[in-house]
Amino acid sequence: MSNLDLRPSPSLCGGNGRTGPVRDVQPGKQVPLGESTVVRRLLPNLGRRMVGAWCFVDHYGPDDIADQPGMQVPPHPHMGLQTVSWLREGEVLHRDSLGSLQTVRPRELGLMTSGRAIAHSEESPYGHGPMLHGAQLWVALPGEHRDTAPHFEHHADLPVITGGRGLSATVILGELAGATSPGTTYSPLVGADLALTDGTDTRLPLDPDFEYAALTISGETEVDGVRLAPGALLYLGCGRTELPLRAHSDSSLMLLGGEPFEEEIVMWWNFVGRSHQDIEEARTAWTDGTRFGAVHGYDGARLLAPELPPGPLKPRGRVR
Repeated sequence: MSNLDLRPSPSLCGGNGRTGPVRDVQPGKQVPLGESTVVRRLLPNLGRRMVGAWCFVDHYGPDDIADQPGMQVPPHPHMGLQTVSWLREGEVLHRDSLGSLQTVRPRELGLMTSGRAIAHSEESPYGHGPMLHGAQLWVALPGEHRDTAPHFEHHADLPVITGGRGLSATVILGELAGATSPGTTYSPLVGADLALTDGTDTRLPLDPDFEYAALTISGETEVDGVRLAPGALLYLGCGRTELPLRAHSDSSLMLLGGEPFEEEIVMWWNFVGRSHQDIEEARTAWTDGTRFGAVHGYDGARLLAPELPPGPLKPRGRVR
């Protein structure tokens, strides 16, 4: 998925910044995406840029698209990151410059590793269903894997943990409670979809070396005593061995976590780099039609890169 902001500001991320357990609700921001989709952007935000290596989170829907085109995100580039597509309802057709063509459906993992350079598009396929609901996330690649070969993975069979008290957890990426996703990772992290039935009151085991955040997808969930409505992101900090969860209705949320990302990075538009030069070179390559390849089959023009800001982009710490 693309950041379609025509005037994107640099996101200054990475570096030290470990905290103990906290309960910090992060506000979302309404952002138009493509021709007909509006998303809630939860990372990066004014107070926090990353959770582990997770550096970008959009939550969209549930949207009634029965008489609409649905998601239409034209071809655009990525560098230095992985994209994670996760659906609760609907389907999204992925195309990329490697020739991949894959429809991603609910509770299936669409994972694209950009490495040095890749381009892709995403769209609701012809004859799509009436609803669209999901999340799109990015994972920053650590320095030693920034130039890894780009590739796309689709995993329809993911491990599911059942808590016995109304909790069911699908491990999207990384490892949780002894279950490991087949998706390729390049740093210690976890992403999981948690489904809770009404009245659930349980505790989920966590890794104290990870920092975590919870994103409420549907229903009302109490996370460590904080009651969250859909579309809210609760940053939880580090040092936790378990997470209390209580559901006041049938509900769902995403759990994101990982070891705090120690490198300083610059995230601008659809690129993650380490310097202004990295970003400038990537933008020039996309504008010139080099390095990223071409996406074939999308009915429409590719996205144009916005102008760089007037001053140099500088890496900074992971929180403001």
